[in-house]
Amino acid sequence: SKLYFGCGEIYDDYGKDDKCEKHVFFNKAVLEAIKYIDFIPNIIHLNDYHTAMIPLIYKVKYKKYNEYRNIKFLFTIHNLKYQGIFNANRIAELLEIELSYFKENNILFNGQMNCMKVGVLFADMITTVSKTYAKEITSVKFGEGLNELLKKNEYKLEGIINGIDYHENNPETDLLIFNNYNCNNFINEKVKNKLLLQKRMGLREDENIIMIGIVSRLTDMKGFDIIREIFEKLISYNVQFVLLGVGQNDIIDSFRKLENKYPDKVRVNIMFSNELAHKIYASADIYLMPSKFEPCGLSQLIALRYGTIPIVHAIGGLNDTIESYNECDNIGNGFSFDNYDANELLFSLKKAMLLCSDKEKWNQLVLRAMESDNSFHKSAKEYIKIYKELIVSCPEEEK
Repeated sequence: SKLYFGCGEIYDDYGKDDKCEKHVFFNKAVLEAIKYIDFIPNIIHLNDYHTAMIPLIYKVKYKKYNEYRNIKFLFTIHNLKYQGIFNANRIAELLEIELSYFKENNILFNGQMNCMKVGVLFADMITTVSKTYAKEITSVKFGEGLNELLKKNEYKLEGIINGIDYHENNPETDLLIFNNYNCNNFINEKVKNKLLLQKRMGLREDENIIMIGIVSRLTDMKGFDIIREIFEKLISYNVQFVLLGVGQNDIIDSFRKLENKYPDKVRVNIMFSNELAHKIYASADIYLMPSKFEPCGLSQLIALRYGTIPIVHAIGGLNDTIESYNECDNIGNGFSFDNYDANELLFSLKKAMLLCSDKEKWNQLVLRAMESDNSFHKSAKEYIKIYKELIVSCPEEEK
């Protein structure tokens, strides 16, 4: 095991053939370990392609043994884009399963082993990380080549939104932020974080300036192309823009240039810093997250917890967690736009900035955001329901 997991990142390969051995080793080890522990699981919960071969190995080699025969498999897809595609001959050799078995059971994908496909085929139930994403991945646009397979298996596919740790992400007790606050005192206390972050960033200290924050991987999928497209118009308003993240050099370069052009309004922090991330979540007025696609997303949930209003593209988990503000009914916990379009993003930003000037309505929106329930407790109950259904689905004579 030290050979495979003793150094480096566990998930550093995304399907490179020279990395497939460690996945096969781990998948086989999970099932083999059951012989040596005093516990027979009812369910093995698999996550992404890294563990997706386990039910295949189980069916071919372990199901025949009495102590194994009732095990069920739940497969969770976190991001369909990463599928674990390896050379079929090499996988067959490592698994000690005839390649003809793969062909006869339609396991291969374009002549290669696609671990994600295996998980979908052999798991008893499939979940993904939001209800909207569960629907999206059955479409050509988001299905990453597996949409038809997922459509056929839709009967066992369900979306459950991720949760966040409400102890770690708690503005009332968070030791990483400048000033603690809660739902009862945020009107006077949250703004102190903005003033102190402005000071730390070398920006003008003014509570009336709208601070827009982003904590993100700097990749194309996160919507930075449409942010750049409207940036000149956005920065002409009474706003400050604070960015934290690491990623693509072209995105980094473009925002460095914007920081140089607008040194009194823009701060770009190219680093990973949990401490600064928490400070941005607690300090900003608006959190910007216009992702092209987003299976679930956690940043918008953290922003809600800290009363920082998200503006999102209504896609995947963003659609399921952010209810767009409706002035007539005075409902919603953020702002969203339907089409991946720079002008729609700017329109949502303008609506948010306008509302921000109406302190009474804005504070009502902030309170709703902070009161949103996106805890682990909520999602755990949905998983427990599925676990119980899987156990009950065993024939009585097999229990």
